[in-house]
This record gives sequence, structure tokens and C-alpha cells, in this order.
Amino acid sequence: MLTWVADTVVYRLLGLLPGTHLADALHFFIYDTLKILFMLAVIIFIVSLIRSFFPPEKTRVLLSRRHQYVGNILAALLGIVTPFCSCSAVPVFIGFVESGVPLGVTFSFLISSPMVNEVAIVLLWGMFGWKIALLYIATGVTVAIIGGLVIGRLHLEGEVEDFVYQLKVGESAATAELTWHDRVDYAWNYVRDILRRVWLFVVIGIAIGGFIHGYAPQDFLVRYAGPGNLFAVPVVVAIGVPLYSNAAGTIPIVQALMEKGMAVGTVLAFMMAVTALSLPEMIILRRVLKPKLIGIFVGIMTVTIIFIGYLFNAVL
Repeated sequence: MLTWVADTVVYRLLGLLPGTHLADALHFFIYDTLKILFMLAVIIFIVSLIRSFFPPEKTRVLLSRRHQYVGNILAALLGIVTPFCSCSAVPVFIGFVESGVPLGVTFSFLISSPMVNEVAIVLLWGMFGWKIALLYIATGVTVAIIGGLVIGRLHLEGEVEDFVYQLKVGESAATAELTWHDRVDYAWNYVRDILRRVWLFVVIGIAIGGFIHGYAPQDFLVRYAGPGNLFAVPVVVAIGVPLYSNAAGTIPIVQALMEKGMAVGTVLAFMMAVTALSLPEMIILRRVLKPKLIGIFVGIMTVTIIFIGYLFNAVL
């Protein structure tokens, strides 16, 4: 159905010839826009129903009562099903620290939450198969666990702004059990809210992916970011840091880059840099973290992401 719509618009209404740069780019853009926005609506609705059983208060209580290593692993796994974007990083950070969650465990959650996005998992599964999707989950969770453990070992609590420890969010009162009608209403409202927030990023990402798909010369990308370039991974990480997008918005770009010959590990490194190491998120986190801790966090994340990129390039 979606292919028919793209074919009709590009080849019949616009009269473009198949195989031309513009036709390929527009077909990619129209087809992927329709597919991704439809999948986002369905997936966000399902995940929202699940999330209605696990409010943030339960998450904080669960993490604050676990041993350090178990807490880091659990926090990274919980980050998959309780996604937060950088705009919510500050209140989430304050709530976790105030609730007694260790700093390292908090960082494992904050790293995993935007990086290992459940929407991106399903989209990757649909586009590239279950092996790439599981690879994405494994690498993202590994980065979150390692990053949180290192930060916890360094005992950097003093590098958090003083006002964070002075805030008292208070204990949340027990809320009444939601009915299924309430949960469905919550899910639909959340779908509308998330789509309103992310649709532009998704469309921009698809547009960039469409341009790469239709116009970027294959040998250009392979030469500068292909498997034969020793510095491909740090190059794409450096490119990804200034950018800002959620994981779903990077999927079309990832798809186009892989079609042009970029290695899987390099693409994953780019995706992680954009979603978990972006400059806008660092600016937002500066409200609660001192420069030293931000610098250490960025350094740990950069080294870990680059290492994983090289590792999977070597294995795959």
C-alpha cells in the first residue's frame, strides 16, 4: 500500500523516471515518511500502555534499592522501556538523585533512555532484521552500563550542582489504580504529544536519508567512512555530536548510509553519538552538572562508543 502511494506520487503524478536521482530520493522520502510515522503511532501507543503500569515513581524506588552493579544493569534495561529525551533530562536527574539513586546508576539510566529507544528497535528490526536490532540493543545497553559503572567508581557526587541535593521533591502519594479506559486515553494522548514533538525530526532525518540515498556517490561515502578507513568511527562520532535527534529520526539516515556501504559498527557509533552524546543535551545537563563531570561523561561516552564501533566493524 505504502509503496503504491509512493509510486503513484513520484512516477505518475510527478512523471519522474525510475532510476533517476530525484525520483529515487523522492520515493525514499515519501515511502519512509509514511511508513515510519505509521509505525511510530502504533508502537508509541503500545509502549504507552505498558508505561502506564510503570510510572517514574516506581522506577526511582526500584533503582534506589538495588546493589550498585545490579542497579546499573537494571537501570540500563529500564531505560529501554521508559524513554526520556534531553528536554526531560534535568527533572529526571533531579528526581533520581533526590530519591537516593546512586549517581552511577542514574547515569546508566540517562544514557540508555535516549540511546536504546524502543521505537528505533522496532524500526531497525523491520528494516534490517532481528540481528541488527539485537546488536543495537546490546551495544546501547553495554555503553550505558559501562558509563554508569565508571562514573560511580569515580565518586563524582561533588561535581553535581549543590542545589540538586537541596531540592526535596517529596514522596509521591499513591495514585488510584487506572482503568483500561484511562490507560487507553493516556496512550492516545501520549501518541499525539510525542508525534507533535518528533515528527519534524523524523521528516528532516528522512529528507537527509533521501538525499543520501538518491544523490550521494557510493564511492564518496565508502572512501571517507567505509570499512577501509581506519578513522571512520571517530569521524562519524565527531559529526554526530553537534547534531540533535531522537533515535527514530536517525533511522532513515542509518538506512541510507548502510545502503551506500558504510560499515555496521560505524553506523551504530554515529547513531549513538547523535542520540546520547549530542551537544544540546550537554547544554541542558549543565544546569545540574559541573563542567568537570560533563567533561568526564563526554570522555567516557566518546571512548566507549568509538571502541564499540571498532569492535563490531572487526567482528562483522
